[in-house]
Amino acid sequence: MKPVITFVIGGARSGKSTFAESLASESETDIIYVATADAGDAEMTARINHHRERRPMEWKTWEGDIKYLPREIKKLARNDCVLLLDCLTMYISGLFIAAPESTCEDVLAWSRAERKILDDVSEIFSGFMESGDGQKRLIAVSNEVGCGIVPSFQTGRRFRDLQGRVNQIAAGRAHEVALMAAGIPLWIKSRGSGTE
Repeated sequence: MKPVITFVIGGARSGKSTFAESLASESETDIIYVATADAGDAEMTARINHHRERRPMEWKTWEGDIKYLPREIKKLARNDCVLLLDCLTMYISGLFIAAPESTCEDVLAWSRAERKILDDVSEIFSGFMESGDGQKRLIAVSNEVGCGIVPSFQTGRRFRDLQGRVNQIAAGRAHEVALMAAGIPLWIKSRGSGTE
């Protein structure tokens, strides 16, 4: 049996995480929740705590240094399991904030920094697939941020564009993609959509 990648994307409060958790719960193998958020303030701490309380006690959790995430995904996927990566947006946010090039005027410097982030995201998916066959599934969650107003400031536009490119990588690598709208999954790749 080949590993499977499922990508769940949607806007804020679209039900992405809840749906991804329900997909993970269908598995009879170990479930590892790969947490990427950083509790930088009281609101984020409350959000993280809400996610923790919602998860079943038997689920394992990985909460490590996100700069090592591609390597850790490959290690975690060595055994049959479901990896629930929630979420790519928080992952790249951490990398974006840590990159001094994200706010500099030098377009070429930012282009190089962006390429590094995109390569790291690609490595998450390739590392998972290279970890061997078996009953493995990666469920990756991400935000759709390109449907709103164009940000008026450079860093906002850079992040929006980066997120769009990351989502294209994830959707391209995934075997199935669900777009969440008002809590309803719309399967836009595989799962009966006619797309392979």
